[in-house]
Amino acid sequence: MTEIIFIVEESPEGGYEARALDQSIFTDGDTIEELRQNVREAIHCHFETNSPKMVRLHFVREEVFAA
Repeated sequence: MTEIIFIVEESPEGGYEARALDQSIFTDGDTIEELRQNVREAIHCHFETNSPKMVRLHFVREEVFAA
């Protein structure tokens, strides 16, 4: 595996939540930088060897408004 993609959303409690596509990896962070570090750590814990060389964070933002 050369790349892993995470879907990132704002957490209802504040901060950010990230979940990997095609892998059972989930992590969070209060800031974007903390989230990046936690994603790196989660990847290294999940893959003992052959960890992906590239990580893609896909930010999803939900917006709700009255019609």
